[in-house]
Amino acid sequence: MLAGVPVGGGHPRRAAVTALVALALATGCSDDAARTAAPSTTAPTTAPSASASPSASPSPEPEPEPEPTVTVGWSGDMVPASVDRGLPPDPGRLLRAVTPLTRAPDLMIGNLEGTLTDVAASTKCEPDAENCVAFRAPPAYARLFADAGYDVLSLANNHSRDFGPAGLAETRRVVTAAGMATTGGPGEIAVRTVRGVRVAVVGFSPYGWTAPLNDPAEVTALVRAAAARADVVVAVFHGGAEGADALRVPAGRETAFGEDRGDLRAFARTAVAAGADAVLGAGPHVVRGAEVVAGAPVAYSVGNLVGYRTLSTAGVLGTTAVLHLTFTAGGRWTGGRLHPTRHVSPGYAEPDPARAAIGLVARLSRDDFGPRALPIDPAGRLRPPA
Repeated sequence: MLAGVPVGGGHPRRAAVTALVALALATGCSDDAARTAAPSTTAPTTAPSASASPSASPSPEPEPEPEPTVTVGWSGDMVPASVDRGLPPDPGRLLRAVTPLTRAPDLMIGNLEGTLTDVAASTKCEPDAENCVAFRAPPAYARLFADAGYDVLSLANNHSRDFGPAGLAETRRVVTAAGMATTGGPGEIAVRTVRGVRVAVVGFSPYGWTAPLNDPAEVTALVRAAAARADVVVAVFHGGAEGADALRVPAGRETAFGEDRGDLRAFARTAVAAGADAVLGAGPHVVRGAEVVAGAPVAYSVGNLVGYRTLSTAGVLGTTAVLHLTFTAGGRWTGGRLHPTRHVSPGYAEPDPARAAIGLVARLSRDDFGPRALPIDPAGRLRPPA
């Protein structure tokens, strides 16, 4: 937090979190939490001297410094490649064309769906299994994401443990060694300070090795813990149905392959009530609509970014996006942009000259959320509702 900028910045969703931090201070919390809760101070204005000339013009008040802001980026599902399906001849091409979009934000987040490991035996799929999918890319591929500007990778998804605890542990190690942070494990909070603003990222999914999407009490506890450590909190998730028929966000629970993939609308509201300043989704492999919940943007999916020989590029599955959102140091969302991309065969990420995601997301948002739809103009600009 910048000096003189109180956490929450008057943001109504942070009232509960501020009270929690105050209670912690009363019982002896860390210096970091104390700095988080400290109010800003303003020097008292000095009254004009009685001896001042009546005709003298008063000195103009200095302009207040603008509140610092931070831009957060989000891309959806990323399976860079899998050893069993063949690796690209030029791995750098996977993200090269969209790197200007992923480097632009102050903090870039993505969903790494798969593993980066040399562990060769899958604990998920039996040898010669026909209907089981396990993704494994070389550990060196962590560098591709770091070079593309990623700061945090969420491992909260159904493929991060395809090669067991050892494969997941190695994935975490190589991501961290490349200079990025991971999130998505039980109780795991990634905190990065950018432009003097502390941003916390927490990831959720329906799987037992991740922070639990389907447990409202656990969601509340983890988001509140993140809010106590940071100025801006972003909750990301992997959930919902999958495929070309999964464009809509239904009311109620979704399932896929016999799994409970969550009540995503309820999850978003739980996270925002606990202090999340944005909720960003992945998992359906298509773009979905977005809404505004208590001032916080909620984007339910931006589709697949990259998936060399692993994720389909057919039809609407190839329409994707990179999302940029800007927040004040107090967590207030001020705007952003949806940058249309496309997932092209055999699985590269590229900007989309047709800009298909903008119109599709705008339509889905209106259809699913009506007056709560996140406003998107034809250029992809996003703005808080008036």
